[in-house]
Amino acid sequence: MNGFNYYSDIFKITEERLKILSDTALERGGDYADLYFENTTYFNLLLKDGVVSSGGFHTDFGVGIRVLKGEKTGYAYSESTEMAELLDAAKAAAVIATGINDRRVYGKVIDRKQDIYPVKEDWRSISADKFLPFLKELEKEIFSRDSRIIKVIARMSDSVSDVLMYNSLGEITYETRPMGSVSVTAVFQQGDKTENRTASRSYRTGAELIGKELVKELADEAVKGIDARFEARRPKGGTMNVVMGAGASGILLHEAMGHAFEADFNRKGQSIFSDRIGQRICPEGINIVDDGTLRWNRGSGNYDDEGVPGEKTYMVEDGILCSYLHDRISASWYGVKPTGNGRRENFRYHPIPRMRATYMESGNADPEGIVASVRNGIYVDEFSNGQVKIGEGDFTFFVKSGYLIENGRLTAPIKDINVIGNGPQALADIVAVGNDLKIDNGTWTCGKEQSVPVSCGIPTVLISRLTVGGE
Repeated sequence: MNGFNYYSDIFKITEERLKILSDTALERGGDYADLYFENTTYFNLLLKDGVVSSGGFHTDFGVGIRVLKGEKTGYAYSESTEMAELLDAAKAAAVIATGINDRRVYGKVIDRKQDIYPVKEDWRSISADKFLPFLKELEKEIFSRDSRIIKVIARMSDSVSDVLMYNSLGEITYETRPMGSVSVTAVFQQGDKTENRTASRSYRTGAELIGKELVKELADEAVKGIDARFEARRPKGGTMNVVMGAGASGILLHEAMGHAFEADFNRKGQSIFSDRIGQRICPEGINIVDDGTLRWNRGSGNYDDEGVPGEKTYMVEDGILCSYLHDRISASWYGVKPTGNGRRENFRYHPIPRMRATYMESGNADPEGIVASVRNGIYVDEFSNGQVKIGEGDFTFFVKSGYLIENGRLTAPIKDINVIGNGPQALADIVAVGNDLKIDNGTWTCGKEQSVPVSCGIPTVLISRLTVGGE
């Protein structure tokens, strides 16, 4: 990892100036102030019909200054690091935050000095000429897999963010955050029917991500299960057993349960799980985690956007709700330590509690045995277009692919159905958890006022009662 001088040169800032800015931000009586410096470069390419149809490179540079006073937040940003403009932003944030007298303490955190995304090849040092052959090879490989493919659309993007954070407690944090993402969509035609499949991978890693191994992995996934897609039909609806397949179906866990564990919703009484810390919310043996420490994971972070080191946070342990996901504000309000979940889209936004990599840990059930235990139900492994009511916990998700389960066997492929339920009730109705946890490393992005990269995962899970909206 780079030292302080690397970041001070980028932002033309010194420790003395950082303290002056912090003091200025607190001059009207604020409780706490922090500064977030960001220098991010973005690059992307889109290959369609064999040619690059779009691409681009740009840089985002600036500083966000936040002042907290009780329950009130003042926030201002500057796209320049000239001292005069930074002082103006600090004063503006101070003015916005004044007027509340409920003083809170935002305590120091312990820096664990980790680096969970070491880089071999910096994206910024690699010529764009390297990436076009990769996309063309990916396109060629996918076309070779199935004669029904009529179109391949391949995308890749990378970003590198230099970040420097300072706060009124005197903490200085800095790091460089890489991200590389590739996605491909294959369009298939069989008779008068058209189907498509998308495969993607995204990691906090360098340009070493690009290579033949990734080409094969994405091509395999892009054609997987396409015969079932063409054969799939809409089944009869009703209340039934639902088996969630390991991996990507963890997005239901993220949306239907994870958001309700974020501390700002609970602090404001907006979550169905408000005031339920210490209570049993699902059967024994179930552990639900939000993890910021998975190596190279899209949602992970050496630090969050408040300078708090990433950690593995158990929200549910052995079926008991034991923690919300905290930024510094909610941690102060609850009198607990922050969990490293204070995240922001970029320097123009203030941080709020957000998930990172959210998953359920493996249980001890055999996945095949779980399916064999179901007489009538459905197996789902890919969701999209979910909607959740945080306050009530109600959710509905569209199923992109799955199968009927009849007498303990996967039979006919299904499509065009919704799975409808209630988050707390679905947790309570879990009857089996497989031993096959899989983290999905696709290009997941979560939108909650702001967009941030996340990931999700789940083992095979049997829920005894969910409503399936079919025929």
